[in-house]
Amino acid sequence: MSRRDLRLIVALGVACTLALTLGALPRGQAAAPTTLVIAVGIDADTLDPEGQTTTTVANMVDYMFDSLVWYNDERSGVQPGQPQYTKVVSQLATSWTVSNDGLTYTFKLRQGVKFQDGTDFDAQAVKFNVERWLDPAVRNPNRYYFTDIDPSRIETPDRYTVVLHLRRPSPTLLARMATTGGEILSPAAVKKIGNDKIPLGPTEAGTGPYMFKEWAHGDHITLVRNPSYWGRKPYFDVVTFRVVPNAGTRETMLRAGDVQMAFEPPAPDVPALRRDKSLKVVEGPSDRDIFIGLNNQYGPLKDVRVRQALNYAVNKRAIIQSILFGLGTVLESPTTPFLFGYTKVQPGGWPFNPVQAKKLLAEAGFPQGFSVSFRTPTGRYIQDYQFAQAVAAQLANVGVKAQIQTTDWPTYIKWVTAPLEQTPLQIFVLGWAAPYLDADAELYGQFYSGQWPTKGLASSFYKNPKVDELLLAGQTTPDPKKRQEMYKEAQELIWKDAPWIFLWSQNFYVVTSSHLEGVTTTPNEKWAAIYATWK
Repeated sequence: MSRRDLRLIVALGVACTLALTLGALPRGQAAAPTTLVIAVGIDADTLDPEGQTTTTVANMVDYMFDSLVWYNDERSGVQPGQPQYTKVVSQLATSWTVSNDGLTYTFKLRQGVKFQDGTDFDAQAVKFNVERWLDPAVRNPNRYYFTDIDPSRIETPDRYTVVLHLRRPSPTLLARMATTGGEILSPAAVKKIGNDKIPLGPTEAGTGPYMFKEWAHGDHITLVRNPSYWGRKPYFDVVTFRVVPNAGTRETMLRAGDVQMAFEPPAPDVPALRRDKSLKVVEGPSDRDIFIGLNNQYGPLKDVRVRQALNYAVNKRAIIQSILFGLGTVLESPTTPFLFGYTKVQPGGWPFNPVQAKKLLAEAGFPQGFSVSFRTPTGRYIQDYQFAQAVAAQLANVGVKAQIQTTDWPTYIKWVTAPLEQTPLQIFVLGWAAPYLDADAELYGQFYSGQWPTKGLASSFYKNPKVDELLLAGQTTPDPKKRQEMYKEAQELIWKDAPWIFLWSQNFYVVTSSHLEGVTTTPNEKWAAIYATWK
């Protein structure tokens, strides 16, 4: 035997030993990871459930916390989708009853559940959280979800029963509770951390399937599996959310195996991603409106003719086809078809008509147009910065010179949540995905004047007293038919007032390794991957 042959035999023996030692798999078979890494486009601004403004961040928070009730998704053992997803099911509450007058809700609670800090979940913990939802000292941009509850009349007749008394009927209360904003925190953990410190990391505050480990701002958020979770145990030991604002970089990391799931890679690449057998595109329509918010209290934008002109100036269909590559549907209403109360106001949406846009601008006293600051995020919505550039070019065609600015998401949220006297916003890109599938979630949240920042997230500062009246009435009217009529009238008024440039509802998609199974999307634009597995 030659020395060369001997060296080959030794090398093969070492390779076989290493393969056995490291658990090497046949070529083409991926080793099962214990950590699921998900690339997202933005960092969180807060991990407090009550402080949520952003669906992507709320999605991450949902891994750590439970609510009393929830929509019928993966945690219930079913795949999200219509019509199952619209049903509210039990989570930390095992059952509930509602009085005939709709003013009393009685919840029976799950027994034997512990928070991640070792303290007990019980009626007193629920009472603490309901009071916190309503505490004006706590940052809660969606406090209106719960203001029908009378905090002075929360009863705890025994350790596992909670009775909520309402000031007025609230036909959407259960749907509102089935959101991230209705999730339950450990009173002991909140008192230990302090309400103002929750954004820095709610360590051990939840009862959810995962618990907080670390947050490196701008880079990643890491969670570890909760060994004492009361419900079904997830597959992965660790979940890490990597903050990757650039959509192309998210795709590159996915293809390289650095992440197993990527939030919305570049829209132009979606057709090729669908054809790649090593990957899976998980997609579906969502209830998210994408729009250009207009500060209705700013200079030229106070005039409804100017706002209508801007709607005529933008060719939504062309942008959807050329920049979103078909991943959107032109808005025909201020809401989307997923929501109860939806009305198609204008088939085909606002038409592209630059001649009419110039005519209206001239009537409003701006025959030569005007200049305006135009702010957009990067990496939050499908092709957001790219479509903002296209919108700016089309506005320039009618004389409106829009100067684009962008920044990271936490800073953007500070802009969006600033009060009128401090807001830097003139026109701006934003999206709104209703957390619960009712027109109330969008119309009240975006168009009721009592929701201007800092009380809420209606950052277009729109006000129409008749719309306010209709939206308030819709919140307390138990008759679905009457509510539908109220929301129809409200949507028609809002559409005519044009407080936004109404763009499109975007499709929602994530791309995963072909080995990652059980990932789906939900109508309110969340991904369901807590119970994903590796095959």
